[in-house]
Amino acid sequence: MKYFAAMAVLCGGLFLARETVADTSYQWRNVAIDGGGFVTGLIMHPGVKDLLYARTDVGGAYRWDATARCWIPLTDSFGGMDFTGIESLALDPNDTNRVYLAAGIYESTRAAIFRSDDQGRTWQETDVAFKMGGNESGRFNGERLAVDPEDGKILFFGSRRDGLWKSSDRGVTWTKVPGFPQVEQAPDTYGFGFGSTPVGIVCILFDKPAIYAAVSMTGTNLFRSDDGGNTWQGVPGQPIGLRPNHLVRASDGELYLSYGDNAGPSVMTDGAVWKFNPKSGAWAEITPLKSPDGGQAFGYGAVAVDAANPQVIVASTFCRWHPHDELFRSTNGGASWTPLLGGAHFDHSAAPYTASRIPHWMGSVVINPFDSNQAWFTTGYGVWCGTNLTMADAGRATDWIFADNGLEETVPLALISPPEGAHLLSGLGDIDGFRHDDLTVPPPTGSYSGPRFNSTESLVFAGNNSRVIARTGITKGQPRAAVSEDGGETWSLLPQYPNRGRSSGTIALSADGATLVLVPRPGGPCYITEAGTNWINCSGLSPGVRVAADAVNPARFYAFDARTGNVLASTNGARNFFEAGKTVQVEDGFWRGITLSATPGREGDLWLSLQEGGLYHSTDGGMSFVKVEPIQEAGAIGFGKAADGKTFPALYLAGAVGKVEGIYRSLDAGATWTQINDEQHQYGTISHITGDPRVFGRVYLATGGRGVIYGDERKE
Repeated sequence: MKYFAAMAVLCGGLFLARETVADTSYQWRNVAIDGGGFVTGLIMHPGVKDLLYARTDVGGAYRWDATARCWIPLTDSFGGMDFTGIESLALDPNDTNRVYLAAGIYESTRAAIFRSDDQGRTWQETDVAFKMGGNESGRFNGERLAVDPEDGKILFFGSRRDGLWKSSDRGVTWTKVPGFPQVEQAPDTYGFGFGSTPVGIVCILFDKPAIYAAVSMTGTNLFRSDDGGNTWQGVPGQPIGLRPNHLVRASDGELYLSYGDNAGPSVMTDGAVWKFNPKSGAWAEITPLKSPDGGQAFGYGAVAVDAANPQVIVASTFCRWHPHDELFRSTNGGASWTPLLGGAHFDHSAAPYTASRIPHWMGSVVINPFDSNQAWFTTGYGVWCGTNLTMADAGRATDWIFADNGLEETVPLALISPPEGAHLLSGLGDIDGFRHDDLTVPPPTGSYSGPRFNSTESLVFAGNNSRVIARTGITKGQPRAAVSEDGGETWSLLPQYPNRGRSSGTIALSADGATLVLVPRPGGPCYITEAGTNWINCSGLSPGVRVAADAVNPARFYAFDARTGNVLASTNGARNFFEAGKTVQVEDGFWRGITLSATPGREGDLWLSLQEGGLYHSTDGGMSFVKVEPIQEAGAIGFGKAADGKTFPALYLAGAVGKVEGIYRSLDAGATWTQINDEQHQYGTISHITGDPRVFGRVYLATGGRGVIYGDERKE
């Protein structure tokens, strides 16, 4: 087992100095965006007011601080990608401090059960044999992990393809339950980019003396054990034809289940809500609104019951895109329902970008057990909190607040920090990107003005004219490029791509901002000038190369071909490229983690970073490269303001030096490196890194799901 010390966070962003493993002179904060990713689950402790946890598909887990009204990240000490997707979260109802995480982002990555006895401040890990899919189909279903309310040492976990598992020592060890039925594997055929993926056992519920387990399949899917989990039988009379998503118990013993025809979240075209009385064995359908409604097919994501009144229920639709997903409320056990969101008031002030979005992927709903007026629900971009649910009883509108302060779950795809204008511009998956003049608050104008992309995938600024910025992304399903001449305040679309694909590719911008080179996927590299109306093929370049513009000379561009190891150069504005030199051939031509970067203010000075091959430096325009020792891995490299008395920009590296992975800084052109993060500040995977050319020591990190992190040297 490994031990992780997770540092608590003040909502203003400054980390509290607890259990620091390595000495660090840096303090780390989130660039404020608020939300942006799929919060897959909310779990409220039944015995403590406002003790609320959230799990996400790619951004780890959080705990709500009701006093400061912000979320505290709990998994920043987890390094690498594997554990950033939280499959399930469980609380011990009799221990307010104990929390468990089932972590594993994909079936192809490692999986583990983490346990904490201090509300997630520190963790202990048990690697497990079964796989998880925190970012795969059915990821909002749940909860798969459950603690026995009568014996906190006992936990059950429902896996995707490996059956049911039990721990009798608070999650330290796990054994497979042999008596659970060998149910038919029912993969979701609408997997989130992964083809058909198994979903398996999605819900475990203790209702002593019984234990229930729901399986994501359309046949018999609810099973019951009356002997502590040794043997299991299908519950008689249950509905079939749909897959269960959530299973909850009311205080009067009734069970409630939400269903969809697919596990979601990509597609769901039918669904229902049912209740079951274990004493009588009676089932009753209580679906608020049948699908399709006005031609719009949809399912049901989640269901919750008020702890203070078992007759009060809320249920959420799922994939009801038109007019929007709805949250229904019943005060009579499901006999009748009232929609809560159609005429509701939504407060977008905390995150202005949310005004252009509708609640969707509502996969988890909870009612505060200590406040029947308050409910929370998740979406594909964050969490909403309603504060006056009972207003609906009088036919009045309910009020909802976007309660995502501190819950930063964006996936940054590109970062730049120009020497003038805004300190940071970002490209983000699913929500375009932002221009941050103030890092501490979400931009008041929302995402980029003018043409907006679903995802901005690449960003560059001109080395001698940084007000000129270019970006690429996906809009209306098509890859496009846009240029700004005012530092990202306004944008103009460039002509349509010569090649269309699912990705917008990468770009390079000449030092004067007059020539833009595009490497689309698929397709060969091409360029366009400021006076041009068409894209022109670059002579001498193969598809898929990495291209960089010289930061000083507008006529010079460089390219790296991983398949051949060749570095190519152009001295006529990207019209023609010739072979300049040879570095290292990347095995299988694998492109992930390969970047070619030009040093600001220095003509012909290049850095080639290879994810698993290290870092290379050229001072002669790519004719020769020198490997930088002792760097074993170089996932990303960036430049910042030079130290006092130095002329070479500060270098920042996400990689491994001396076999130790971390965030590093060099103040002497790569001769020596100092690690600036510690074990508490890992942030999963770092895909991009850049320094700030105006603030010495400041560095920006693009994480795989924890948003944009920035670090500053601590002031004495």
